[in-house]
Amino acid sequence: MFQTTRRRLALWYTAVTAILLLLFATGVYFYVRSTLIERIDDTLKHVVEVVSRSLVIQSLPAAEGRYRINLEASFRHNADEVEDDRIDLEWFDSQGKLLWSTFSEPLDIPLHPNRSGETVHFDRDRLLRQVTERIEINHHVLGYLRVSHPWFEVTKPIRQLAVDLTIGIGMTILCVAAIGWLLSGIAIKPVRDSYQSLKQFTADASHELRNPIATIQTNVQMALAYPDAEPQLQQRQLRVIERLTQRLGNLVNDLLFLARSDSGMVKLDYQAVPLDALLIEVIEEQRIIAQQKGIFLSLHIVEPPSEFDRADEEIFTLKGDWDQLARLFTNLIGNSLEHGFEKPGVIEVGLGLSKNSKDLPTVNVENTPIQESEAKIQNPKETSVEVELQRIKRDRHAYLQVKVKDTGKGIPEADLPHIFDRFYRVDPSRSHPQQTSASTGLGLAIARAIVENHHGHIAVESACDRGTTFTVTLPINPQP
Repeated sequence: MFQTTRRRLALWYTAVTAILLLLFATGVYFYVRSTLIERIDDTLKHVVEVVSRSLVIQSLPAAEGRYRINLEASFRHNADEVEDDRIDLEWFDSQGKLLWSTFSEPLDIPLHPNRSGETVHFDRDRLLRQVTERIEINHHVLGYLRVSHPWFEVTKPIRQLAVDLTIGIGMTILCVAAIGWLLSGIAIKPVRDSYQSLKQFTADASHELRNPIATIQTNVQMALAYPDAEPQLQQRQLRVIERLTQRLGNLVNDLLFLARSDSGMVKLDYQAVPLDALLIEVIEEQRIIAQQKGIFLSLHIVEPPSEFDRADEEIFTLKGDWDQLARLFTNLIGNSLEHGFEKPGVIEVGLGLSKNSKDLPTVNVENTPIQESEAKIQNPKETSVEVELQRIKRDRHAYLQVKVKDTGKGIPEADLPHIFDRFYRVDPSRSHPQQTSASTGLGLAIARAIVENHHGHIAVESACDRGTTFTVTLPINPQP
């Protein structure tokens, strides 16, 4: 399909260019031809004027006609001159009879007085351009002067021009065809990539939708086939259906969010967002998951550099959408908790805060068995997720930078460029149709979309068995 489209684009491009070149060449051809003819006509008219002024007119008695042209005196110096200029002269009397000519043989061409010039045939293959002038004095016609110029003075350069234009146009069309093929390939490459991405996205979405739907259908068929089954079995089937429908709902919502984000329909509710307080809330929400997986989850707020006012309570505040930013860091932290570690460790959750964060909202961890877990964990750093918040300055603009670091197994280098793609999984074997997780495979894609909506930047660094770090940089005052 793309090769056919590429050929059509190249063909249309070449055809349109060829038509334009042919029109241009035709215009140039006729312009040069008419210019050469006008120059010859001007030359012939100039010769007519010069010869007319040099005619020797004799007065005669009224009985003999009053005036007569002295041919010897008038044309004795013109034969050699006109021969050098390749211009021939002919003199006719008032009755149209040829009296004098520079041609070796008289021309069998009728006399047509034509001041503007005409083209006549001579000896089958030869053409002449002629101008005929009627010479008169006191309304008395003395005769006719005809000046001729060989037509090959026009045809020779015109033919050469036609050959040059043909060769030039042919070579240009070949070059245009090659360039058109190259440019059509360049133009269609984004379309092909978009089509492949859309095809892959459709296949992945179909796969994500097909498995839950098939499981729901299976449970419903079993419930219908065994209406007298035990209530506990029916409740178990209903719970499975509930989880799967919740997963489908999350998937549809995520797809809808990404579609709106791609089309620019997502409108942010800009407000002052204290990012430190937001991160504390997100970590509090993820505390239970971290406990279940035995991961040490902490928040570290870096003291601002001396160039910032450390006493400013809004030093970690930016303009943004609270809900979307909360979803952003929930996805990043949840991704690290869910996919960063292979084996669950022992339960521990903590918050590491800098000195200037004493007035920030605190996290209630009274029910967390921190002391007991500390006795069980020899090195909590081995299974930890650390969230680091700091204020930085780049190009005279202030930014807030959040790093989500885990000490898990890391991401292979070959997968790093694709982890923000939709439905992309580093290890496809992790995806199970019956999984209870609400993950849809779109978390990092949504995170990148939210960061771009806030005019920020997200990056990832990872090394196998050494952990992964997601870095989010957000402007304090984003400019739409």
